[in-house]
Amino acid sequence: MSRLSAAFGNDRAALVAFVTAGDGDTPAILDALVAGGADVIELGMPFTDPMADGPAIQAANIRSLAAGTTTADILLIAKGFRDRHPQVPLVLMGYANPMLRRGGGWFAEQAAAAGVDGVICVDIPPEEDDQLGPALRSAGIDPIRLATPTTDAARLPQVLNGASGFIYYVSVAGITGLQQAAQSSIEDAVARLKAATDIPVAVGFGVRTPDQAAAIARVADGVVVGSAIVELVAGHGPDAPAAVRTYVTSLADAIASARKEPA
Repeated sequence: MSRLSAAFGNDRAALVAFVTAGDGDTPAILDALVAGGADVIELGMPFTDPMADGPAIQAANIRSLAAGTTTADILLIAKGFRDRHPQVPLVLMGYANPMLRRGGGWFAEQAAAAGVDGVICVDIPPEEDDQLGPALRSAGIDPIRLATPTTDAARLPQVLNGASGFIYYVSVAGITGLQQAAQSSIEDAVARLKAATDIPVAVGFGVRTPDQAAAIARVADGVVVGSAIVELVAGHGPDAPAAVRTYVTSLADAIASARKEPA
């Protein structure tokens, strides 16, 4: 069983936590995520034009790039994480340019060597899977696909074809961090996705509070939280790991409690 399969194989939803590589003391922040109870880590690869991201993650990208973060640095961070946390799944999330600059095969090989379990490439649509998907699958890395409120029944099979690890359901048609979808629309979307695939479905965009996380955990296989964590990193500076751990613990506790409630 892969690390991602194990993370989503419990009787509760998995907490998927995102941070931007190179923004603050990333290794310490990653350790805080794990200590707080995150089940899956998403490590963002900073990019100059993060079109799907809201102000918080855009600012984190700028801070990271200003500090000189490179793809090589990100892979070193990933390798260090894998050495410290051999069982916790790690997913790289970012955009095509950094991933394809040296070729999809090179990126997949390097990511696998660093212990990466999955990759989310925001701006490569499933119709262009051949740019990166085959290389990832050949390296044993799950290509994780995005589904959105505008993914209709005609396109959904294409999104699911070749996907693995989990499906990331982007619950709002917009950028990260600014709004959250109505719970009823999330429930409808998750039911539709789960009727079409056995791949776990994790829901993200706009999730901030333990109550929101718990509500999603009652219907989805995973809850993704990103912008709220990135804001803590920005606001707490060298004290960010402690603040992140406290916050993530509150989310993890809420998700664990939610799965114990009657359906």
